[in-house]
Amino acid sequence: MTRLSVNINKFATLRNARGGNLPNILKAACDCQRFGAQGITIHPRPDERHIRYQDARDLKSIVHTEFNIEGNPVDSFKELVAELKPHQVTLVPDAHDVITSNAGWDTKKHLKYLTETVHFFKSHSIRCSLFVDPLPEMVRYAADTGADRIELYTEAYAHQYPIEREKAVIPYIYSAETALKLGLGVNAGHDLNLENVRYFVQTVPGVLEVSIGHALVCEAIYLGLENTIQLYLREISA
Repeated sequence: MTRLSVNINKFATLRNARGGNLPNILKAACDCQRFGAQGITIHPRPDERHIRYQDARDLKSIVHTEFNIEGNPVDSFKELVAELKPHQVTLVPDAHDVITSNAGWDTKKHLKYLTETVHFFKSHSIRCSLFVDPLPEMVRYAADTGADRIELYTEAYAHQYPIEREKAVIPYIYSAETALKLGLGVNAGHDLNLENVRYFVQTVPGVLEVSIGHALVCEAIYLGLENTIQLYLREISA
């Protein structure tokens, strides 16, 4: 069964636009879980333009489902994650100045660095996932790092889905099959939404978790947060 982890970064973006504490990030996390989300994802960046490091600390006692912290493993991020010991850390190679994640790891080029980083987090008993493009070669090198899972970067799928969904999903099928053969768990995220998520999880083998934030929050503006989460749960369990 595929689990839904709600990325709450956009709630923090809205809060930070005006200052103060509206919307309340802790309440947002509690509500997402109360409405059925099976996990909470955050992506703190060094400039704290949305989720702040203190938010991550405050959320530690609030998240009673699965807590997933994702980000580029700079020193401050590593220290934060080691301190909080979430259920999962997802390593993403985003530069400090990107608006949002825009590529997976080149796991071959960065094999030594990723191996050392994965070992660091696993020494703290934290499950480790690597954000990768849907390329079997990148998956194979991800396995060599000792990671527990990969997260397939799904922007390309979401982009092509309205045009030719059967073609769009093929690289993800091959990559997931490679991961499963190598003993890696498969997560997925980025630009998945209510329109395209069902076909993805029905077609790509072994997807354990989808992490969805931007689309879910946008859809919730029109549909309501509780209803939107329930709709996602229906889509991924159909």
